[in-house]
Amino acid sequence: MPVELVVLAGADERDLTKLSGYRELGGYAQLERARGMEPQALIDELLASNLRGRGGAFFATGRKASFIPRGGSKPVYLTVNADESEPGTFKDREIMLRVPHRLIEGCLITAHAIESKNVFIYIRGEYLAEFEIVRDALAEAREAKLLGGVTIVLHRGAGAYICGEETALLESLEGKRGQPRSKPPFPAISGLYASPTLINNVETIATVPKVLELGGDEYAKIGVENSTGTRVFSLSGNVVKGGNYELPNGTSLRELIYDVGGGIPGGRELKAIIPGGSSVPVLSADQVDTPLDFDSLAAAGTLFGSGAVIAIDDRCCMVQLGLRVAQFYMHESCGKCTPCREGTRWMVQILRKIDDGRADQHELDLLLDVCDRILGKCLCPLGDAAAMPVASYVDKFRDEFQEHLDAGECPFGGESSLDHLFAPVDQHAHHPVAEVPS
Repeated sequence: MPVELVVLAGADERDLTKLSGYRELGGYAQLERARGMEPQALIDELLASNLRGRGGAFFATGRKASFIPRGGSKPVYLTVNADESEPGTFKDREIMLRVPHRLIEGCLITAHAIESKNVFIYIRGEYLAEFEIVRDALAEAREAKLLGGVTIVLHRGAGAYICGEETALLESLEGKRGQPRSKPPFPAISGLYASPTLINNVETIATVPKVLELGGDEYAKIGVENSTGTRVFSLSGNVVKGGNYELPNGTSLRELIYDVGGGIPGGRELKAIIPGGSSVPVLSADQVDTPLDFDSLAAAGTLFGSGAVIAIDDRCCMVQLGLRVAQFYMHESCGKCTPCREGTRWMVQILRKIDDGRADQHELDLLLDVCDRILGKCLCPLGDAAAMPVASYVDKFRDEFQEHLDAGECPFGGESSLDHLFAPVDQHAHHPVAEVPS
């Protein structure tokens, strides 16, 4: 289906990692224009576009920028979150790999909008190639004297999922252990080095030059109301053609999975869909016509999240999926909040017993009770990210969980597609925390 690209525009026709190629497409023209505008005029364009954050929270970008106070004695910081660690998500890496100058131009325009001279791009530690490409593009921009007195610092993280949470990212940038802060104060008032700080995702910032080029009102005509513009969807799982696809918001899951992604391979049946990365509630196959926009997904009982769509076919044991998701978040928990630190371990212990066929009937309800005791009770969303999907697996596929209890074993008999795929923890050693009592 022909789609007018925004974030990845021109990347298929030219090498946009080079300044010359980017400038052939009018690159940095919007930066020059922006610097002739008042900062508030730029924020007004963002407000008119209704561009919303592409990192997961989906907060209005212009509104977030408007929270930054003006004329204070402290410096103002712009921080770009490139710590893309949500399982199933790989869109930001493609933006950095293919259109790094659009990201840099977006940084400079946004910095002008909030009157900042200091920009940090916090890149996931595992993204070495992406770091090198952005570094080289930044060197080109600096040599061409495009920075205009703005300092852009690339900071490589150490591979911690928690540092994708904005305040943990700030702690890490300051050289501290990556753990979330209590809020308030919010970063817009007291962020990096206790100064006003705007934090946005890579895709959000890389969209800014095109918003200015099109005009906020014209950009708002792309997509659907309340979810304007395009989104780079990361499609993976049991699908023929996985990859990143930039499509208008409001495109249905069916269009993405079947028309764009080629459907489910091997003649298998679609069983479930994760529509926004591993931390969001799952959808069942009969919800495949749900549009990919904020309101439609909320009405379906899930979240837009990072835009990572994972197709799951009928070979997948949902108990095993729940166990692996819980193990991931247990492994990545910073340990600061008791409900998350202890609750994720309880989830793992219970799910392991269900998967092994050793669980009693009451432990299925105990699992949901543990999820409920985590939800909304932590400093950051990591605890919710563990509890919401697992609770949704039980809700949507309770019969499958019940089969494990009734049969005393996994009904897939070792044939589940996840049987030999594990989360990044030792699968053969029992966790040091005591087993959940029967």
